[in-house]
Amino acid sequence: QVQLVESGGGLVQAGGSLRLSCAASGRTFSSTNMGWLRQAPGKEREFVAAISWKGGSTAYADSVKGRFTISRDNAKNTVYLQMNSLEPEDTAVYYCAAQSGPSGTYYFRRGPIDYWGQGTRVTVSS
Repeated sequence: QVQLVESGGGLVQAGGSLRLSCAASGRTFSSTNMGWLRQAPGKEREFVAAISWKGGSTAYADSVKGRFTISRDNAKNTVYLQMNSLEPEDTAVYYCAAQSGPSGTYYFRRGPIDYWGQGTRVTVSS
């Protein structure tokens, strides 16, 4: 079992930055692919970024590529999402997610997701 708790959301002006953190508890964190998804009002949940459990590979949605960076610290059981050059279109609830299985962002994107956080809200004002 893995429990996920996000933090770091908030209100920021367009062009600003935020760093989301996801603290995980459970013995299997180091062997789970991790990622972030988001859901904007009135829209479906969408993939944002993923990182393999070995940390060797990352993947990003085209809409955030070059602006967001995902990283993980297995010693701290934490995954991060550094978000720069934020745009109003980035406004959403961001969810941390974990997936057990073979290491690789392909497997995370394919699904299914095994564990979800409760979400943290990010609001970008224009």
